[in-house]
Amino acid sequence: MRTHVLILAGGSGTRLWPASREELPKQFLSILDSAESPTLLQQTVERMKKFSVRENGLFRIIASKKWNSLIRQQCSAVGMNGDVIFEEPSGRNTAPAIALGIVRLLQAGADQDDTVLICPSDQLIIGADEFAAAVACAENAAAAGKLVTFGVHPNKPETGYGYIKIKHSEGDWYDVESFVEKPDLAAAQKYIQAGTYVWNAGIFCFRLKDGIAAYHTHFPESTVLFDAANADCAAIEEAFIKLPSISIDYAVMERAKNIACVRLAAIWSDVGSWDAVYENLPHDEHDNALTGDVVLHNSNGNLVKSDGRLIAGINLQNMLVVDTRDALFIAARDSSQNLRTLLSGISEKHHDEVCEAPFSSRPWGSYEVLVKGGHYKVKRLVVLPGKRLSLQYHLHRSEHWVVVRGTATIECFPLSEESNKSVKFVHEGESIFISTASVHRLANDGKIPCEVIEVQIGAYLGEDDIQRLADDFERSSES
Repeated sequence: MRTHVLILAGGSGTRLWPASREELPKQFLSILDSAESPTLLQQTVERMKKFSVRENGLFRIIASKKWNSLIRQQCSAVGMNGDVIFEEPSGRNTAPAIALGIVRLLQAGADQDDTVLICPSDQLIIGADEFAAAVACAENAAAAGKLVTFGVHPNKPETGYGYIKIKHSEGDWYDVESFVEKPDLAAAQKYIQAGTYVWNAGIFCFRLKDGIAAYHTHFPESTVLFDAANADCAAIEEAFIKLPSISIDYAVMERAKNIACVRLAAIWSDVGSWDAVYENLPHDEHDNALTGDVVLHNSNGNLVKSDGRLIAGINLQNMLVVDTRDALFIAARDSSQNLRTLLSGISEKHHDEVCEAPFSSRPWGSYEVLVKGGHYKVKRLVVLPGKRLSLQYHLHRSEHWVVVRGTATIECFPLSEESNKSVKFVHEGESIFISTASVHRLANDGKIPCEVIEVQIGAYLGEDDIQRLADDFERSSES
């Protein structure tokens, strides 16, 4: 019996705005460290891969297609290469996502007697030995036919987590008496005093056959997806899209009778708010949690996070200050749970900063927005060796490319005059102008990354102003 690993990499990224965006959710960021430190996804991959490697199990990440290039880049940086992604046709919450993962595992050669270990990609877990001990206990419970969830002993009355009420069993695990929704403060305090409640960590373990049986019984809508396991990809995607959006807790775990809970003794957080970030960062002698270039005077109990420029403060008490390249967030430290309400108000004013990120990964490399104004935007592109952008043109903007490292191979010709196509080699320090409606493509045929400063000028500078004629990566709308 092997153990396979599924990592869930969905999430909209709104609760840690402005660091996290819809275009770049928190699992792809180093929220608790410097930008060069491993991201939450990379930490999860490092923590989880050992459980599949030891028995030649399968290791897969369930995510939307739009994250493919970023996931591959981040996984490669921690030594996890190859086919690691199961694509979600659309966002459907954890119950459909895990069902899809099970179907894909079976297609990839998993046996129904095998065990699957499922973990979110955006959690902080400190304590490798403690986590491994919890996994070993979970595997034993799964072998006994249990659907296993992981619980964390609460150290404070937390209103942002769901709870599990547990009771002793004959094994090394606990039987589950009930699942409890996020409580108010008074109820959370009672849970602490009772000692029989744990935080629901959202980590699961069970034999594939037991999970499938539970899905059939308690989430019968998923039957159409499991029935499509032997069909082609199109049939599986069609079946998946028809499923309701629902969590595995609601759909399966809260309804099944064979539920077990193992205690996770590691330091754990879902890093779901800036208050949680504050609690998990080191504090100075004044109880301030500071990251980046920050200087405070006569200030206590603050979280101040700089993404670049200097932040200086005087007489700050219990504040949140998060500064990124294009947005600044300031709030009282205990109010970050109201961030979604604030973002709704910002969205009504059509601010791009709610969803767009200054940095974005692409299959060919990455880009970073350096400066933007009403009719211009400046980017830094990094094109990896052997990669090229799509053959494309823009209806609303012109572009000026300056090569600052390496050599770019550039095709460029008027839209109606393909016979006039020219290929130019633009070397370091040289530039080229791309007029509106000119078809163009940039390729890096060299051995080192090619870096380009791109200046866009036009009345509309959105990323959807791309008319793609040919693309190595079969994309529809991205730069």
